[in-house]
Amino acid sequence: MSEHVFSTVRGVQDALRNTDLEQSMYKAGAIIMDDVLLTLHGAEHHKRRTAAFKVFGRGYFRYYEREVFPATLSRTLEPFLARGSADLIDCGYRVTLNLTADFAGIDRPEQSPAETEALLYCVKRFSEAATLFHSTRDHAEVIRDAAAALAEFDTRFFAPSRLRREEALARFAAGTLTEEELPRDVLTVLLRSYAELGLTPEILRREIAFYMQAGAHSTANSTVHAMHHILDWCDAHPGSREALLADRLLLQRFVHESLRLHPASPVARRSAGCPTRIGAQLEVATGDDVIADIHSANRETAVFGEDAAVFNPYRTIPAGVWPFGLTFGFGMHACMGRDLDGGVVPRADTRADDHQYGIVMLFVESLLRHGARRDPSHPPVPDANTARPNWGRYPVLLDSP
Repeated sequence: MSEHVFSTVRGVQDALRNTDLEQSMYKAGAIIMDDVLLTLHGAEHHKRRTAAFKVFGRGYFRYYEREVFPATLSRTLEPFLARGSADLIDCGYRVTLNLTADFAGIDRPEQSPAETEALLYCVKRFSEAATLFHSTRDHAEVIRDAAAALAEFDTRFFAPSRLRREEALARFAAGTLTEEELPRDVLTVLLRSYAELGLTPEILRREIAFYMQAGAHSTANSTVHAMHHILDWCDAHPGSREALLADRLLLQRFVHESLRLHPASPVARRSAGCPTRIGAQLEVATGDDVIADIHSANRETAVFGEDAAVFNPYRTIPAGVWPFGLTFGFGMHACMGRDLDGGVVPRADTRADDHQYGIVMLFVESLLRHGARRDPSHPPVPDANTARPNWGRYPVLLDSP
């Protein structure tokens, strides 16, 4: 078997659009990732993704950004503002946790600190297991932790949430509940197509656990990376904070530049299920490994300029290229939450008051408005438990409400 590495924008696109290539990076994290949307292939993937699209439409994301997220953000930030400080990693997980639970279909009836802590514990264990390929911890220990978290998640969150939706679907079938009154979330959609999709209780539980970790983990880390770059920029360019808070489209541009430099998954790994061709020339044999180096492609100088490895939100982006590069993937496994996290790329005629900015930008904007600045007594610390370039702690000081 051979290994083929693609590290340019065109090469990564050619690799990720090839439907003969199957996911191969998440086998080690099978306790969470086995048979979930991200690891399915072919017809099974298409059916599952089509079902999920009933939830993940642009209108749904726009509704969440405007109606749901502001209240969630305000409520979650309140205790951090009261004490005047926060760890952006912890704060980011808490902000995105409730949002992710809403669209995944996990209820939090208590709305208590203890309930939040329990769900947060589970989601963090799921994230470690899902990204086991890059973990520097003992893999057997990570899997044991994930198994224990899955058991707690099942008992306390997943099983009761599933029961409520099954009862709602039974009432809908009996004509006592309307379509509009049904929960609009992934769990409900999958339960409605349970037999058609060939689901089992274990697969359904893993799928919802996957949505929980993917939404919370990537969004929290993306927010911290964006804040790091923006705080650096504001230190080097006096008056920038005020300029960014006065121009939301500019702030989104800063966030997109950070997203380009920090893809949630720096590489995508695929395995050829049959002989295939990538691009115009390269022949790939059955079983060959294909590495799509998204991190390098997003820093390709021929596309993004000689300073492609540097944070420069004012760079010129070529036509047909996203300002965040290939951070959200490409092809059939592209992230369905792209518009929710990053918002819609503005056009020349975009009106600032009628634009979808993405929840990362809204989170960053709120932090800047509350005076977020690094804590000089507690500098940020990289995450030592993963080979991915993420932060482990990022303390900031905040102004009171």
